[in-house]
Amino acid sequence: GFFFHPAILDGLVMTLELTALSMIVGVLLGIALAVMAISRYPAVSAASALYVWIFRGTPLLVQLIFWFNIALVFPVVGIGAWQVSINSLVTPFAAALLGLGLNEAAYMAEIVRAGIKSVDSGQGEAAVSVGLNRRQVMNSVILPQALKVIIPPTANQTIGMLKNTSLVSVIGAQELLTKTEDIYARNFQVIELLIVASLWYLVLTTVASAFQFWLERRFGDSRAVEVIAGAQP
Repeated sequence: GFFFHPAILDGLVMTLELTALSMIVGVLLGIALAVMAISRYPAVSAASALYVWIFRGTPLLVQLIFWFNIALVFPVVGIGAWQVSINSLVTPFAAALLGLGLNEAAYMAEIVRAGIKSVDSGQGEAAVSVGLNRRQVMNSVILPQALKVIIPPTANQTIGMLKNTSLVSVIGAQELLTKTEDIYARNFQVIELLIVASLWYLVLTTVASAFQFWLERRFGDSRAVEVIAGAQP
């Protein structure tokens, strides 16, 4: 069978890599955008709102194709005599990571912002009154408590990301669906191989869903948030 075909397993590994890296980009950038969104400076909050509006308001597939073809707009990048072709930098994998990660950041920004807003503002005011600056208040008081609200939907976003990686087949990134398409283009066993790919997606999403269930139960207990908060640098 094709379930453990080497090419399928290679595609599975790339699917997991894309999921993990895209979520890392999305979470980190989403946190920055969420903090910007609640900034007291209108220009900063407006920049965050504009980013979220653009990346949530346009289809992910369009964004992927855009990044894959970015060399049509910027053929080379560099300073003076040092020039590098964009095509050599923005490979199909890099375009996939850009498209998935930057799109995810817009959704994570809203999730993190909702988590921050869920924390009683009086706690931040109390922290300021004892001498903490705004950055310390955010890192030590607000974000650790917001984790209770942020983590469960983030797990849900990860499940969605696992499935969204299949969209990068349109730009030739060698993930699970692309590898599947390569094989059935040669042997014409289209349905059989699509079933194999679907089964792998089901396995991945089932494992991720079980992890999400564990997270939701764990973070339903506020003591777990305190443990995570204590682990923050």
